[in-house]
Amino acid sequence: MAEKAQKLESYIWEGKDRKGNKTKGELTGANLALVKAQLRKQGIIPQKVRKKPKPLFGGSKKITPFDIAMLTRQLATMMKAGVPLVQSFDIVADGLENKGLQELVMSLRNDISSGTSFAGALRKHPKHFDELYCNLVDSGEKAGALEAMLDRVATYLEKTENLKKKVKKAMTYPIAVIVVAIIVTAILLVKVVPQFESLFQGFGADLPVFTQMVVHISEWLQSWWFAVLLGIVGFIFIFRESRRRSRAFSDLVDKYMLKLPIVGEILDKSAVAKFGRVLSTTFAAGVPLVDALDSVAGATGNAVYRDAILNIKTDVASGTQLQASMRQQDVFPVMAVQLTAIGEESGNLDEMLGKVAEHYESVVDDMVDNLTALMEPMIMAVLGVLVGGLIIAMYLPIFQMGQVVG
Repeated sequence: MAEKAQKLESYIWEGKDRKGNKTKGELTGANLALVKAQLRKQGIIPQKVRKKPKPLFGGSKKITPFDIAMLTRQLATMMKAGVPLVQSFDIVADGLENKGLQELVMSLRNDISSGTSFAGALRKHPKHFDELYCNLVDSGEKAGALEAMLDRVATYLEKTENLKKKVKKAMTYPIAVIVVAIIVTAILLVKVVPQFESLFQGFGADLPVFTQMVVHISEWLQSWWFAVLLGIVGFIFIFRESRRRSRAFSDLVDKYMLKLPIVGEILDKSAVAKFGRVLSTTFAAGVPLVDALDSVAGATGNAVYRDAILNIKTDVASGTQLQASMRQQDVFPVMAVQLTAIGEESGNLDEMLGKVAEHYESVVDDMVDNLTALMEPMIMAVLGVLVGGLIIAMYLPIFQMGQVVG
């Protein structure tokens, strides 16, 4: 029965309300009869009820972290308004266009209505709700403050996803410049340079060294373009698979990523911001510091900080202060260590860690904006040098011939 209850469909209906006025809408239900019964309970006489047509391409099924953040925020808002949890799921599901997310919401709703705890229902979907999310909800349920915990989790998810978006933007922009530069150069070498090469053959004189070099590169690329393309695709595939399968290789990449100019600093500050945000959220939820550090280690997104936080966990478990251990790791900025020390001394550690997160999220935001402003003239400069260099190489023989004729 539980399996059947989870297979819900959207129905479009038309009918009359208690006053005889025509009305229509959309409702989710297991079958046509149950939908009609639900409408009658609401005082509506159904006249036409039919299944909602499926989108041309099947609708959106993928559930993103932003979807989970939005869902958590909606549930937190409704529970704060006094709406019961099961009814909150019904209201949220009715307003969703993403079929995958709608199915997930109704699955959670059915589990909870059958007696499963909220955290227990979430743990059935580890792909969408990680251990940290489930533990925080579990803490909120046990403390009788689920709505406050959902609000805190929603804030954490929103801040974290916004930070990830900014870091992704910082990483994508330089890669986009490189890709555009490679494509433009390849087109010029394969399509434009050969036209000049046929013209140069009638000169009967030696070409300038720079022009000869460009012509040789063009000839080589025309002959081996497929191998070059295959090599680039193969390198990207091998790199991604190596990083996914080999922890040692992934850790090495993380280490050297932090040493990159500009981008490395953005990654460094974002890791500190994640550290502050996750630890603040978990500690405020009543999770013991040693246990909270386990969640933090996996959430920073960088092996260097992961190893440092695991070392901190060992130190804290043996009685060392958090700020003293952070200072010993030599990876955390001075301000982060100082704010943590103030929090420990004043007894407001979660609040001060929140300030650490806010400060470094702001720093990352400013750095990404500065990088974006810097990259725009850099794109023009790189493309100008490449295109200008090729044009000079092609016109240099013509200029020399003009001088000889003159």
